[in-house]
Amino acid sequence: MPTLNKIRSALAGAKGRGSRTPAAPPPPDLRRFRAALTTFFALDGFIFAGWVVRIPAVKEQTGASASALGLALLGVSAGAVATMMLTGRLCARFGNQPVVLASGFLLPLSVALPPLTHSALALGLVLLVFGAAYGGMSVALNSAAVDLIAALRRPVMPGFHAAFSLGGMLGAGLGGLLAGHLSPTRHLLLLTLAGLAVAALAARPLLRYDLRPAPRTGHREGEAVPTGRARQLVAVLGLIALCTAYGEGALADWSALHLTDDLGASAGVAAAGYSVFAGAMTIGRLSGTTLVERLGPGRVLIAGGALGCAGMLLGSLAPSVWLALAGFVLTGLGLANVFPIAIGRAGDLAGPGGVAAASTFGYGGILLGPVAIGFLADWFSLTTAMLTVAVLAAFASLTAWASRHAVLPEKG
Repeated sequence: MPTLNKIRSALAGAKGRGSRTPAAPPPPDLRRFRAALTTFFALDGFIFAGWVVRIPAVKEQTGASASALGLALLGVSAGAVATMMLTGRLCARFGNQPVVLASGFLLPLSVALPPLTHSALALGLVLLVFGAAYGGMSVALNSAAVDLIAALRRPVMPGFHAAFSLGGMLGAGLGGLLAGHLSPTRHLLLLTLAGLAVAALAARPLLRYDLRPAPRTGHREGEAVPTGRARQLVAVLGLIALCTAYGEGALADWSALHLTDDLGASAGVAAAGYSVFAGAMTIGRLSGTTLVERLGPGRVLIAGGALGCAGMLLGSLAPSVWLALAGFVLTGLGLANVFPIAIGRAGDLAGPGGVAAASTFGYGGILLGPVAIGFLADWFSLTTAMLTVAVLAAFASLTAWASRHAVLPEKG
C-alpha cells in the first residue's frame, strides 16, 4: 500500500527540477482517493440539508412548540461539539480514513431516526446521535484532507468545502421537491439508503492509500513548533473560524427576517437572502485553491475577512432589498475560504487534534451567532444586531493580519 512519504518524495522530486517546472500529476489512485474524499464531503452536506428541510414536518409530527423544538435542535450542535475532540483522538489512534468511513455510514443511518419520534424529548435525544455522527464526520474529513494536501502540496481545502456546499444545495433542492410528495419518514429513509450506497462505493478508494500524517512542522519548512506554541496558534485559528461561523449561523437564521421586517421584502424574495449568501460561498470556495496558490493563505484570509465586513455593512445598512442581497453576496464571497484555511492550518500544526479544536471553536460560533442576534435584536434592533457579523469579520481579518507571520505561511 503506498504511503504518504512515498507520494511526497515523488512530488518533491518533480518540484525539485526547477521552480518553473510544473509538478507531476498525482498518481491515479491518489486522484481516486481525492475524488472519494470529495464525495464524502458532498455527502456530509447533502445528508444535513436533507434533514434541515424536513424540520417543519417533524415539528408538526412531534407536536413540539417553537421553544421545545429549539431545545431539541440544540441536540445536533451539542452532539457535534461533544464528539469533535473525541474524534480527533480516534483519528490520531486509528487513522483518519477508518473514522471517515465509520462516520460516513453512521451519518445516513442516524438521519432516519428523527421522523420516528413523537415528542420533543425523544427528538432531542436522537438528534444527539445525529449530531455526534455529523461532528465526527466533519473532523475526520478535514483531518484526512489535511494529509492529502500534504501529499499533493496544493492548498485544495477550499475545494472540499465547496463540495460540502454543493451537496447542501443539492440536498435542500431535492428535499424541497420531495417534501410535497413523501412523508418525512419515507424521505429520510431514502436519504439513508442513498447515503449508505454512496459511502459503500467510495469506501474502497478511500482506504486505498495509507495517508499517515507526516511530522507536524511550523510555518516554514523544517521549523518545528513546540506543542504548547502549536496549541496557542490553533486557538488563534479557532477564534478566526468562530468569527466566520458566527456569520454563517446568523445569516442562516436571521437574513430572511431582516429582509422582511426591516426592508419590507416579500416572503419569496426574503427566502433568497440565505440562498444568495450560500451560493456566493460555494463560488468563492470553488475558486479558493487558485486564490490561495496565487496570493497565499494569509492574504486570502485577511482580504476575505475585510470583504465579509464590507458586505455585511452593506447588507445590514442598505436602504433597499436588492442592495442588501448584494451585500449578502459580498459577505459570502469574503467568508467563503476563511473557515477552510483556518481548519486546514490548524490540522497542519497539530494534526487531527488541531482540526478538532478549531472545529469546536467554529461550531461554538454557529451556536452563538443566532442566539446573540436574537438577544441583541430585542435589546436594540435587528439591523444593529446584524452589524455584529461585520464586526466579527473585521476582527477575524485583523487577527489574521496581526498573527500572519506566526500562524500563516506566505505561500500556499
